[in-house]
Amino acid sequence: MGIFSRFTDIINANLNSLLDKAEDPEKMVRLIIQEMEETLVEVRTQSAKLIADKKELGRRATRIQKEADEWERKAEIALSKAREDLARAALKEKTSALEAASEIESDLEMIDDNLQKLSEDIAQLQQKLVDAKARQKALIVRGKTAQSRMGVKRQLHDVNIEEAMSRFERYERRIDDLEGEVEAYDLGQKTLSDEIAELEADERVDEELARLKARMSSPATESAADAASDK
Repeated sequence: MGIFSRFTDIINANLNSLLDKAEDPEKMVRLIIQEMEETLVEVRTQSAKLIADKKELGRRATRIQKEADEWERKAEIALSKAREDLARAALKEKTSALEAASEIESDLEMIDDNLQKLSEDIAQLQQKLVDAKARQKALIVRGKTAQSRMGVKRQLHDVNIEEAMSRFERYERRIDDLEGEVEAYDLGQKTLSDEIAELEADERVDEELARLKARMSSPATESAADAASDK
C-alpha cells in the first residue's frame, strides 16, 4: 500500500467504529498509533524531499533567467554591429531559456500545492494521533479498573457471604454468653460503691422520717387534733 493511500485511510478512519469492532480495543488503538506515527514520519520525509526539490528548481530558474538576460544582451551587441543574423540566433536562445524557466515555474507551483496539502494532512494526522493517544490512556485506565473490579467480583464469588455472616453471628452469640457468665458472677455481690449508695439512700429515708415527725408534733397539728376530738 502506498504512503498516500494509507495516509488517506488513516485520515478518514473513524476510531470509534474501529474500536467497537475490535476484539482487543487496547491492542487496536496501539496499532493505530503505531501506524499513524510511521505514516507521519514517511509523509514528513516526502515533504522534506519536495522542499529540497523546490530549492533546486528555484536555483535552476534563477540560473536560466540569467541566461535569458545574457542572450538578450548578446542580441543587442549583434544588432549594434549590424549582425542581425546573430541577434536573431541569440533571441532564439533567449526564448528557449524563457520556455524552460516557465516550465520550472509550473513545477514550482505544483510543488507548492503539494506542500500545502501535505501540511494540512499532517495537521489532521497529528490531531488524530493526539486523539488516539488520549483514547489509549483512557482505555488503559478503564482496563485496569475493570481488572480490579473483576478481581473483587471473583473474591466475592469465592467467599460465601451468607456463611460468613452466619459465622459472625455465632461469634457475637459466644461473646454474649461470655458476658452473661461474667455478669452472673457479680450477682449477689455488693461492691464498695453499691454499699455506699445504700447508706446514702438510708440517710435520705431517715431525714424524711425526722421531717415527718417534726411536722406532726408541731402545735398547729395538736390544736387541729383537739378540735376534732371536741366535736
